[in-house]
Amino acid sequence: MSYAMEETVQEHPARRLTLATPARFDTLVHAFEAVVPMLSEEEALTQLTPDWAAFVRGLEWEAPSGFVRTATSRPSDLLQHAGSRSRSIVWTIVHHPIAARLHRLEPATLLSTHLRIQAHTTARPGTVLTLDVPSAALRAFGSNKITQGGVELDRALGDLLEDLGLPRPSVLRR
Repeated sequence: MSYAMEETVQEHPARRLTLATPARFDTLVHAFEAVVPMLSEEEALTQLTPDWAAFVRGLEWEAPSGFVRTATSRPSDLLQHAGSRSRSIVWTIVHHPIAARLHRLEPATLLSTHLRIQAHTTARPGTVLTLDVPSAALRAFGSNKITQGGVELDRALGDLLEDLGLPRPSVLRR
């Protein structure tokens, strides 16, 4: 079976933020996972009542930052067999209230509202966090409401980093 297709290619900017901190890897991972609880799609669907507002209130109680983890990957567990000495973890997190609002405006925004954050070690002591700044990608949709949602995600990420005891990065300022 073959389908007709219309192809569109859009360039969009990315702003990658790298934060080096003296925090120990295990300490930072534990702190992150404590403030950003795991909530898979399956678990979310079982907790979801017909009242979206009640679901969001429950999220605010369980995850004060507004973010939940939808996935956790530990690529260094595999890559150590290829000779890598760096420990690494990648989290996918989402702020459901903001993501839902942007999805109603444009479903493709989900590619930019499900955020990935990576933590890894280097030869120097401490941990490096790397993430893309959401507002940069969301601005490319050309909609003021979507751009505003990106700015809200930036602020929420800044709040999350402060919850971890890190200073708010300049690109995530209020």
